[in-house]
Amino acid sequence: MAYDLKKIHDDFPALASGLAFFDGPGGSQVPIQVAQAISEAMIRPISNRNVITLSERNADEIVIKFRQAVADLLNANPTGVIYGRSWTQMTYDFSRTLAKTWTVGDEIIVTNLDHDSNIRPWVQAAEAAGVTIRWAKFDLATGELPTSSISELLNDKTRLVAVTGAANTLGTRPDIRAIAHEVHKFDALLYVDGVHLTPHTPIDIQELGADFYGISFYKFFGPHCSALAVKPEILKTLENDKLLPSTSLFPERFELGTLPYELMAGCTASIDYISNLVEGTGHRRQRIVHSMSQAEEYESELFGYMESEIEALPGITLYGHAQKRTPTLYFNIKGVEGADVYQHLAGLKINAPAHNFYALEASRALGLGDTGAVRAGLAPYSTTDDVDRLVAGLRQLTK
Repeated sequence: MAYDLKKIHDDFPALASGLAFFDGPGGSQVPIQVAQAISEAMIRPISNRNVITLSERNADEIVIKFRQAVADLLNANPTGVIYGRSWTQMTYDFSRTLAKTWTVGDEIIVTNLDHDSNIRPWVQAAEAAGVTIRWAKFDLATGELPTSSISELLNDKTRLVAVTGAANTLGTRPDIRAIAHEVHKFDALLYVDGVHLTPHTPIDIQELGADFYGISFYKFFGPHCSALAVKPEILKTLENDKLLPSTSLFPERFELGTLPYELMAGCTASIDYISNLVEGTGHRRQRIVHSMSQAEEYESELFGYMESEIEALPGITLYGHAQKRTPTLYFNIKGVEGADVYQHLAGLKINAPAHNFYALEASRALGLGDTGAVRAGLAPYSTTDDVDRLVAGLRQLTK
């Protein structure tokens, strides 16, 4: 079935605003189906679940469906799927939990390519535990993070490597499978930030070899919350801080407090929407892979056009030229502050913000300080007309 852009557009009420959205890396727009699922969950009988009353069965059903949906999205085990308020919160929780297993002299590895949510929690936990922090650096000229930048730091003291699946500013996609192979030679754990990668390609964490893989639903049509998929055999070994009366079963023991069932229903709906983004057959996992493959092909072609058009403008500096990237451009215009570019485009109803976007270490390494640059990212609903409007708006500033 062909990629039906009109059908997709009709599902997103926000797209009727006339805005051209290039802020997908910061959060996508939401289809009506997701909003309806949240609303329906909120008005059904519901309460904390003990599988006794109708309301408790409704809550239980939402949780079970959530875990299975995430498992289908990532090819994960549903018993290792954990709900979280945000990716940052999730990583802080697990950095503190995993730090309980570290001792002085151990080492962890982080990268300067990552969003700060996959750096600072590990750095702070390591400092509190007296553990050594090792930094893997990306190539400033290309934006690549070579596998060797991590493998050369690995040794018998390494306990964990935290790395992004795709950089949220440069779009760089490190070779996670190759990194996992190297990390597991030393029996270390691999914690992957999949927040920016997941909206743009089919994900198979079994194939990638990630021990931990995290997502944020609002990056792909869902509500503002997250999930972490963990190998169940690893969860069995971890003891997190929790309330004394709360369950010791996993994955529930890692989900603190009463769950927001309505948001979990919205998360499931966002995954169901992805599975039907392009018409297909088979079970949900098969439809997800088919839809995301088609979306990736569409975005790749449109991104090639956007990059060539922007690169041809005078005074443009593009940061990062990794061979394998998400459809994300990070750039500046000579003589024009990024914030001014953002404001100019906003006046034209084009949303392409400028910032370090919490990829603070990457921004500083590129010589952009804490200010960062302009970011333009594509989503499955982006159009050629959107790109032409963006290029025309930038051209006004380059004259």
